[in-house]
Amino acid sequence: MARRNEFDLATERARRRQARVPSAIRAHYDRTNSRIIVGLNTDLDISFSPQLVEGLKNAKPPQLERIEITPSGFGLHFPKLDADIYLPALLQGIFGSRRWMAAQLGAAGGQSATPAKAKAARENGRLGGRPRKTPIGSTIPS
Repeated sequence: MARRNEFDLATERARRRQARVPSAIRAHYDRTNSRIIVGLNTDLDISFSPQLVEGLKNAKPPQLERIEITPSGFGLHFPKLDADIYLPALLQGIFGSRRWMAAQLGAAGGQSATPAKAKAARENGRLGGRPRKTPIGSTIPS
């Protein structure tokens, strides 16, 4: 159990963070533009596509209509999805866990079509496609 001075220190850290980091004071889903709009305590509104965020990527509009803001203003909760977003991370461009973000980047990179990639794929196809993998230590028949 935390001692009294630890609790007081944690409370003070939270107060300092709330003074310097923007927090949400309102949030809603804009069905017309398919965007989530968050009003910050700095008189600034931000919006983002739910398709960019882990936990919201495949959500349907009715699942996005109810958004709860945590008491600190640092969290957004989507009860119909049981999904949470940490606002300070979102403001830094972090849309999910490291693993999820890496998978998104890998998928995007694998889809990129450059003239060099298209040419290499055509040449590889003319040669019969990708060579078969052989187990390590086995010999290739000649």
